[in-house]
Amino acid sequence: MENILKIGVVGCGAIGREHIKRVRDKIAGAKIVAVTDVFEGSAQKAAELCGARIEPDAAALINAADVDAVIVTTPGFAHAEPVLQAIAAGKPVFCEKPLATTAADCKRIVDAEVASGKHLVQVGFMRRYDKGYNQVKDLLDSGDFGAPLLVKCTHRAEGVDDSYTTAMAVTDTAIHEIDVLQWLIGDVWASAQVIYPRNTVNAHEGLKDPQLMLLTTKGGIVVALEVFVNCRFGYDINCEVVCEDGVIHMPAPSWPTVRKNGQLSTKIEDNWMRRFIDAYDVEIAQWVDSAKRGVVEGPTAWDGYVAELTADALVAAQTSGKVEPILSGEKPEFYNK
Repeated sequence: MENILKIGVVGCGAIGREHIKRVRDKIAGAKIVAVTDVFEGSAQKAAELCGARIEPDAAALINAADVDAVIVTTPGFAHAEPVLQAIAAGKPVFCEKPLATTAADCKRIVDAEVASGKHLVQVGFMRRYDKGYNQVKDLLDSGDFGAPLLVKCTHRAEGVDDSYTTAMAVTDTAIHEIDVLQWLIGDVWASAQVIYPRNTVNAHEGLKDPQLMLLTTKGGIVVALEVFVNCRFGYDINCEVVCEDGVIHMPAPSWPTVRKNGQLSTKIEDNWMRRFIDAYDVEIAQWVDSAKRGVVEGPTAWDGYVAELTADALVAAQTSGKVEPILSGEKPEFYNK
């Protein structure tokens, strides 16, 4: 009989229910057996999707005898405790980004996992599973283009609601580039700076938009990331790597080119979930396979910690106007295994 990974889900909001449907419909060898949420209605909706039972809280779910592994999709501020509980229980845990909302909580998780002696935590940085980013990484790793020198990126969205803050341009938006670019170029972040151009008239009061974020690595690579969350024309993700012997531009998702009304045009994606839907599918399938084998092959707790430290430096740079250092310290040997 096929080995089935029995999963418990902590947090049953939109992304939690998406992952539940993903496991139900697309992932072989896995089953959601338990769910929990602080809002009873959300837990009930999730349970109805997959026939799982509802547990009263995260601790009860994580310690249930029939739960082999855990997916944490609560809001970011509530990630740390269930992840720590999963480590204490010795169970693999997939935690949506961010690992936690403070570097101190991320470090607690790193220290707990190292002390446990078992690789258990994977962080949901799904861009590492996107086809386009992987094509760029394959070309970089081939050595045919020489060393990367400069990376130019955009992260644009049509618009945001009034609850979106200037700091969220880092913590909710640029956090994806913070992780995927370090993985892409194989270097370690060293400093962060934020420059504000003229503000768009489309930004609500108090929001600085767009922003230019400059990151440097210990190896001297410079990353220029434009974050523009009121661009009005679509969800526009771009990445170009300038190397010693050539330039690599990440392909955009494929859309038909059409001729109509005197124009030649191609659609731009307008939904972040659809843009990376395939990456989410691959990510969860890979995590299920890894959890069964007792390994972590995706972004680790250390990656989550470094991402949060980098985000903290960028947020500090938003207000200081200075170049802020990123001091992640030495990577524990545990994460090199």
